[in-house]
Amino acid sequence: MKRFGVSLEDNLLKELDSLVEKHQLPNRSQAIRFLIRRNQIQDKWKGNEEVSGCIVLVYDHHKRDIINKSMHIQHDYPNSVLAVQHVHLDHHNCLETIAVKGKAKKLQELADRLISLKGMKHGELVMSTVG
Repeated sequence: MKRFGVSLEDNLLKELDSLVEKHQLPNRSQAIRFLIRRNQIQDKWKGNEEVSGCIVLVYDHHKRDIINKSMHIQHDYPNSVLAVQHVHLDHHNCLETIAVKGKAKKLQELADRLISLKGMKHGELVMSTVG
């Protein structure tokens, strides 16, 4: 662990302190680490590097063939889909989380195909680093 000093304008320091409060971080150092890591992930995503993540889907399982269509799409990405968890939220709605790993653009393509299925109520891809 290295220590260093940082000089910030008053308005940026207020923004940093707001970030600490908003994310309930223990201190400013942790906020700076948070910002650096988030920036690294965004750079990897933009650079189409290897990333990991999760696709979160909410859908009405009574919609015609949505489960079969979703599985068919997932089978088109055998090296990207690591695991799938399916949860029943109520009589109609299901939550599915799909753990994924691979090139950022390929994961975005997979997520876009799933999210665009007719009957999908919500979908989002959350990406992180591989390690």
